[in-house]
Amino acid sequence: MAGPLRLIAALAAACTLAACQQVQTTEGGAIGVERKQSMLVLLSPAQVDQMAAQGYNASLAEAKGKGKLNRDAQATARVRAVSQRLIPQVAVFRKDALGWKWEVNVEDSPELNAYCAPGGKIMFYTGIIDKLKLSDDEIAAIMGHEMAHALREHGRERMSKVYAQQMGAQLVSAFTRGRYDQYLSLGLDGFNLALNLPNSRDNESEADAMGIELAARGGYDPRAAISLWQKMSAASQGQPPQFLSTHPSNQTRITDLQANMPKVLPLYDAARGKR
Repeated sequence: MAGPLRLIAALAAACTLAACQQVQTTEGGAIGVERKQSMLVLLSPAQVDQMAAQGYNASLAEAKGKGKLNRDAQATARVRAVSQRLIPQVAVFRKDALGWKWEVNVEDSPELNAYCAPGGKIMFYTGIIDKLKLSDDEIAAIMGHEMAHALREHGRERMSKVYAQQMGAQLVSAFTRGRYDQYLSLGLDGFNLALNLPNSRDNESEADAMGIELAARGGYDPRAAISLWQKMSAASQGQPPQFLSTHPSNQTRITDLQANMPKVLPLYDAARGKR
């Protein structure tokens, strides 16, 4: 049966791939982001944004109910001030993002965490600000990184991969009369799927690179991304915090950031000259 099952699996994979399309979600920017992404045709950006907004609103309601939403007025003001300088810069990567319904909030939580959900819903946790004693430049580095994930639709890309795998598994199951049903993992919540699945190395590299460009264009020192990473690595005992996925921290990441600095430092100097 091994041969027929392999053939069925191959046919299922072919059918699933036919439901995907190769897209370039953003312009390259000065940093040069050129990778094509595989997206499930049936999973539109609007659908992902809607799921993200619903999940984000639920998180806001829960935090507000516990008295933890925007309780630190100073931290909230700092984070929102950074966002006001970074959001206008998204046009360099995708002009339509200027029309997103951006929202920025801060939750009182000890977690070393922050995220930007699909569609521009940003959340910072006080833990990452306070425990790492972040400068505004370092807040910008985090925010730029997270905004880049949203701009590149990494959440939709991860969801497409999982849904495509599930579609293929369902086809195999149909051909084999349910024999492999136990391998299906259906009913995944879109918001959690988009935010909580580990990012690939490509996703993280893109977010790092685009993030420092957004920060630099907003007038924040992009070199803060290096000191930030060093702080996070030390605080996490060598492991990256949740919002930077489950990939282990290593010198390669810092080396890549340093290699990209010549591309973005002139943007930083230009932005400072305008202020």
